Amino acid sequence: MRNVIENQMQVGEIPIADIKFDLQSRDEIPKLLIGLQAIYCNAELRAAVWQVLLSLVPPNVDPNNGRKGMTLWRILVLGTVRLCCNCDNDKLRELANEHRTLRMMLGHGPFDIDCRYALQTLRDNVSLFTQDVLDRVNTLVVDFGQKTIGHRREDGIDGSCDSFVVETDVHFPTDINLLFDALRKTIVLIMRLCSGIGITEWRQSLIILRRPKSVFLRFQNMKRSTSKNPEKKAERDQMIINAHLVYLGLATSLLNKAKTTLASISSPDITAYVRMLEVEKYVADAERQIDQIHRRVVEGETIAHHEKVFSLFEEHTAWIQKGKFGIVAELGLKVCVVKDQYGFILHHHVMEHETDDAVAVSMVIETKERFPSFRSCSFDKGFHSCRIPK
Repeated sequence: MRNVIENQMQVGEIPIADIKFDLQSRDEIPKLLIGLQAIYCNAELRAAVWQVLLSLVPPNVDPNNGRKGMTLWRILVLGTVRLCCNCDNDKLRELANEHRTLRMMLGHGPFDIDCRYALQTLRDNVSLFTQDVLDRVNTLVVDFGQKTIGHRREDGIDGSCDSFVVETDVHFPTDINLLFDALRKTIVLIMRLCSGIGITEWRQSLIILRRPKSVFLRFQNMKRSTSKNPEKKAERDQMIINAHLVYLGLATSLLNKAKTTLASISSPDITAYVRMLEVEKYVADAERQIDQIHRRVVEGETIAHHEKVFSLFEEHTAWIQKGKFGIVAELGLKVCVVKDQYGFILHHHVMEHETDDAVAVSMVIETKERFPSFRSCSFDKGFHSCRIPK
């Protein structure tokens, strides 16, 4: 059974209310921990947040049965740190085990150095901190923050709505390097698949991978001719087309070999079946890129934007052009946020295949549902201005 927080303090443990922070630090972690400390030190807010966190515990659970899980307070702290720092579980594990102030906030004293967080422990527990729980806690914290700085409900909340791009960790996408990514994953995964079931056909896959890589590196920097002589330009263009055809031919032969191997495998092992599905996914990605490269380079066709893929590994990545000076495009996802006149974020929405003007009305309506005193909202030129009636 999970507790909200440990009732018994350990030897040397510092009370959360007495933790001191470096106020000169410009990092996001001390600022977040100061906010969490404010939640803990206010009895009314703490009790309300505790009630929200208790929803993480499945109903009808006998408190006398089962192992004691991670406390709900630690899930809240680690969940907000992961979001605030935009880090993965490996970085979160390093912070939870080595960051002194964060460990103090988690309830660990100087003599509690043997308490370490395993990667799987963080995955299983922090994943319980869902979007719904975050929204409910955020509503409570915003209401508390507005009261703290003197906001009165009758004064109303004046907000502003804007969007920004959360960039994904991807390399600059071109059709030829996306094809190489698909080939690389296909070869590596089918090597592991065959090795696990005793097939030696792909035992030299790392040597096989060098062939498309050498061809890829040879022509990826080939530039079209800037000569005014049309014959030289045509000769250079044909050279580039021939290099692409060699690359596509080699890729096609490797994919045909991979598909032949997959067709010959009939293992009852569920792990082998899952790996086969993963290989088939990257084979399909490679075939799509081969088709687009042939259409663009050989046939001179312009590929429609909705057909393009900008990452094989983070498929939600979009090519976003916001018209900023010096920035041609950003790779990631747009997030729309509404904040009040004091800087508190009232609501947010991840925009997948949506534009600013399409979400403006829904953002205002949903914010109004969360905060009834929300009375007005301003937008930039990508949205439209509106006034919320009282």
